[in-house]
Amino acid sequence: MKISAIAAAALVSVSTGALAQPTSPPKTYLSQPLVSEIYTADPSGHVFDGKLYIYPSHDIDGPTAEDDLGAHFEMRDYRVLRVDTPGGKTVIGPVALDVKDVPWADRQMWAPDAAFKDGTYYLYFPAKDKAGAFRIGIATSKDPMGPFKANPQPIKGSFSIDPAVFTDTDGKSYMYFGGIWGGQLQRNTSGTYDPNGSKTDLGADDKPALTAKVAAMAPGMTEFAETPRDVVILDENGKPLTGGDHDRRFFEASWMHKHDGKYYFSYSTGDTHFLNYAVGDNPYGPFTYKGHFLLPVDGWTTHHSIVDWQGKTWLLYADTQLSGQTRLRNVKMTELSYNADGTIKLIDPFVK
Repeated sequence: MKISAIAAAALVSVSTGALAQPTSPPKTYLSQPLVSEIYTADPSGHVFDGKLYIYPSHDIDGPTAEDDLGAHFEMRDYRVLRVDTPGGKTVIGPVALDVKDVPWADRQMWAPDAAFKDGTYYLYFPAKDKAGAFRIGIATSKDPMGPFKANPQPIKGSFSIDPAVFTDTDGKSYMYFGGIWGGQLQRNTSGTYDPNGSKTDLGADDKPALTAKVAAMAPGMTEFAETPRDVVILDENGKPLTGGDHDRRFFEASWMHKHDGKYYFSYSTGDTHFLNYAVGDNPYGPFTYKGHFLLPVDGWTTHHSIVDWQGKTWLLYADTQLSGQTRLRNVKMTELSYNADGTIKLIDPFVK
């Protein structure tokens, strides 16, 4: 894919960190894109054999107009990134999986994740089926960069978007998933996809917000071991966050990591553009809301991962520095650190 003319112009200023925009003052970015040859977003990072592998969305410049349900995110395949050492060159792998090779999928290969067990790499991905409903598929490979071979059917009982698979220190794995608005979580509340359901959420601002789902994975890593349950996020008073609390409630982009024995569930607030986190004592929660840890970036969406590598903790995220367009993003990474009490230090994606 060729980088657009807008992106080409922006690349001239990457070395200084300033994105030239006629209507905005220059900005200095905290970090720079890992790759500029293709557009990437929604990075899920994993360390395999000492190297960092990043499983991102592969953005393309499609013809669909932007809308609130994300129809303009028309991704059709996946490319895996590899970084051997912090600050080193990022290698772009070949096509790891194409939508045409997934028997049940029709379009929109959105944010994926990956896992490894017993010599096999697992790629988890959302895509719309022939009826327009998002399901979560799985594909396997013996190589972390693929190619991956897709199972003929999506995971039974799966729906919505943004799978994130966390493997605990006891070897048990859990999938977190879901997203409102275009992610269709609000159209799956009855257990069956409703194509005529709400466009955004349930419209109940004073009620507990729709939230992510979590399910333990079966030993084979290709099915749920149980019916997915809610990831409950509580406020400082022990009450569930409400639908109207847009600065704090869940929107999409689940991620789970562990630090000093605590479980950190992190996510995007979507329309308010924050990355937030909540902390719990086990993989199921409940999780108590702690705060923002990334302020809004350039572009509408924020989707991330957090990974320990080479003695440091890293935040992977994306913005639109190269293109200036919501649908064409670029993956970045920066160091993430904690306060003495275990809270995460707030990151500003821009340098003042």
